[in-house]
Amino acid sequence: MRILRSAEHRQMPWKNGKGVTTEIAVFPEGASVDGFDWRISMAKVPESGPFSAFPDIDRVLAVLEGEMVLSVDGQPREMLTSSSPAIAFPGDAPTSAVVLHEVTDLNVMIRRGKFTARVRRLVETSIKGDAAQTFVVLRSDAKLISGEILGLDDILHLTRAETATFKDAPVNAWLIEINHLPA
Repeated sequence: MRILRSAEHRQMPWKNGKGVTTEIAVFPEGASVDGFDWRISMAKVPESGPFSAFPDIDRVLAVLEGEMVLSVDGQPREMLTSSSPAIAFPGDAPTSAVVLHEVTDLNVMIRRGKFTARVRRLVETSIKGDAAQTFVVLRSDAKLISGEILGLDDILHLTRAETATFKDAPVNAWLIEINHLPA
C-alpha cells in the first residue's frame, strides 16, 4: 500500500493546451501523454470547450465538483454533476463540454484493448485490491485504522491482494480499478 500525497502530484498542460491537468499516476511510469498505457488525472475545467483527442484510448470521467453537459459524438448528451456516476467514452471520439459551474473532474484513461478500468463511488470502509491496480481518490479527510491520515486529493494505491480499512467510511471518495486484458 502506498499513499500518493496531493502535494506530490505532477501538473502539466492539457494536450490541447487549453488548461492544466494534475497527473496522479501513469503507466509506464514517466510516460508522455502520447505514450501511456493507463493514466489517472484530475483537472479544473473553468469554461466550455472541446476535449483533447486521445487515439486508441478509452476514458472514464467523473465530476468531483461543479456541473457540465458532456457531448460525445454518437452518444446522447449527459448532464454530469458531483452526484453523477462516472461515464465511459472513447478518447478519440469528438467530445466537448458545456460548463455550467466550474468543474473539477477525475479522468481515467486506458489503452484500448490492453486494459480495463472501473470507476465508482466508494461506500465501504474496507478495500481489497481485487484489481491489478486499485486506487482510492479522497475528496475529504480520512483515517486508516493503521493510523495514516489522508487529506483532500490524497490517493491510496493498492496492488492485488493488499487491503486497507478506513476508521470510518470516507465521506467523499472514488474507487478506481485497473486490470490488464489477456493478450
